[in-house]
Amino acid sequence: MSKKYSIGDYQRVGRELYDRLHLESYPVAIRYIKNLNEVPEGVDKPSDKGQQMSICQAYTQSRRWGEKWVITQEDNFCTPSTVMHGWVDISAEDFIESQVRQQWQKNLAAQKQRAAKDYEENLKKAIEQEFIGVISAPLQDTPVIPHSVLIMGSGIQMTYIIHALTFEKKKEYDIKSNFVGFGETCNKGAFRPYLYNTPEFVLPGTGDRSFCGIQDWEVGMGLPAEAVFYILENLLKTGKGRGLKFPLRQVIPRLNERITPGFIFMREVIDKTLKQQSEE
Repeated sequence: MSKKYSIGDYQRVGRELYDRLHLESYPVAIRYIKNLNEVPEGVDKPSDKGQQMSICQAYTQSRRWGEKWVITQEDNFCTPSTVMHGWVDISAEDFIESQVRQQWQKNLAAQKQRAAKDYEENLKKAIEQEFIGVISAPLQDTPVIPHSVLIMGSGIQMTYIIHALTFEKKKEYDIKSNFVGFGETCNKGAFRPYLYNTPEFVLPGTGDRSFCGIQDWEVGMGLPAEAVFYILENLLKTGKGRGLKFPLRQVIPRLNERITPGFIFMREVIDKTLKQQSEE
């Protein structure tokens, strides 16, 4: 992780992105930890309160309520995501069996194929990291330098972000996403951008929609943390003022009364009435 930017820098860019894009929730700072000693004061742990919380719920609490959480395996009721993050070293067979029992796919063969692919792609890299948990906080008030940042918003807000990321067509900011409908915010919105150092578009999945109260219109972008500075640098530069402006300026058609019979009739009545009045 680069030491180029300070915690204060991340807090500043969090405020600016929130304000400039008129986001309805805060960008989320996400940092993975190898020891609980890395957790700053003021960051809550659900199990300390006799509770459990999924990773996606922690992200939602941070972006909507400004709360700061640390989630480990004992806190996380979404046990497959605990394994996918490598917090506990579980065999491939047991992980695949957990997914088979969920019956997400049409048949046993399809379920095994998806689960095996997820396991092979992420888990080896995850276990190598030796992480035990994740810290979630609003970026504008983050107490840590994040590994990744999750931004949720509307389709047009994500378009502005995509334009900023692709403004110079730099390879490191190419957006790569494989949509599966599961593990979107926790995996594609946070962990994969860190593991593979690439932005990923987020279409909220099953857990996001079942546990987190994510709105129908919300989509997101998962980013390697330092990419937020690149976004801010290039925000709204596409087209040099001729592209999509902010707020979005859509074409408003020039209409007249002839669009409906009732409008036409009323125009005729108005014109007749005004003519009569002028002749009196």
